[in-house]
Amino acid sequence: MRQEHFIVRHEAEWLAIEQWLDARAASPRRARADRGWRGLPDEDFPAAYRRLCQQLGLARRRGYSPQLVARLQELMQRGHAVMYRPPLPRWRRAFEFFLADMPRLVRAESGVMWAALALFAIPLLASFIAVQVKPELIHTLLNVQQVAEYEAMYDPALPKLGRDAESDLAMFGHYIMNTISIGLRTFASGLLAGLGPALALAVNGFMIGGVAGHLQLSGHGDPFWRFVVGHAAFELTAIVIAGGAGLRLGLDLIAPGRRRRIDALVEGGRRGAWLCLGVFAMLLVAAFIEAFWSSIGWIPAWGKYSVGGALWALVLGWLWFGGRDRHAA
Repeated sequence: MRQEHFIVRHEAEWLAIEQWLDARAASPRRARADRGWRGLPDEDFPAAYRRLCQQLGLARRRGYSPQLVARLQELMQRGHAVMYRPPLPRWRRAFEFFLADMPRLVRAESGVMWAALALFAIPLLASFIAVQVKPELIHTLLNVQQVAEYEAMYDPALPKLGRDAESDLAMFGHYIMNTISIGLRTFASGLLAGLGPALALAVNGFMIGGVAGHLQLSGHGDPFWRFVVGHAAFELTAIVIAGGAGLRLGLDLIAPGRRRRIDALVEGGRRGAWLCLGVFAMLLVAAFIEAFWSSIGWIPAWGKYSVGGALWALVLGWLWFGGRDRHAA
């Protein structure tokens, strides 16, 4: 085969390999979060690299120009450095995932994330305002005994906010089981054509808003707000992200596009699993804060609100800026 025909046949693949390598060199975190450059997915690179090595061998045997051989040799060496470099330590991979890849995944699914936020926040605000206007509406959400239990939990006379005298460690385990199970169920219910996450988000929004509205109206607002302001940033944001991941799973089920439905579900499930890993970490942090910080009653309101504001700024800044760098498009 003449050199000109050889170049025409393989030029597009060489260009894709070169751009894939350039993208990883410029922004490795972004490349990992996107699972490869748009022209060459990560899972296709090993096969493309093997073909490149074969093409380099052919170019040498056929006596093609030194310039072409040098170009292929350079691509091969760059590919070799990626294929056979030692893996990062697990702690560093985990750190980079939570620091950069997780927020990039959330931003990549911004449509369903905004929808999840609306499904949660609108019922929350509506029920809070409704209970302020008509206090008796709280009994459409909770029975009399449940209302009394919430009022007892946030009695201003209690030394511990939001709970009785159980130990911090015991409550930490309780919060972990409760919040993480809510997050995982919210995501998994996406298999119900997306209706499960929408219902879970709306119900949680109505319940939280209604309880907050009743406690504010009944004179228990101060201990309630001092209790929730610390862990709310991680907990509520994680629930919304889990709901968004569930909505994406539901969309992949009912509207797979040109993909086979099973392929769309596998891809959506894989991405959702990564998001749920981040949700798990966020809820773990929320449970820790709730058990060991939120319940402290002697800290004044300004201290609780200052820490709460700082945590909200931390979470929102992490989601907005995490994984960005000067090379990102």
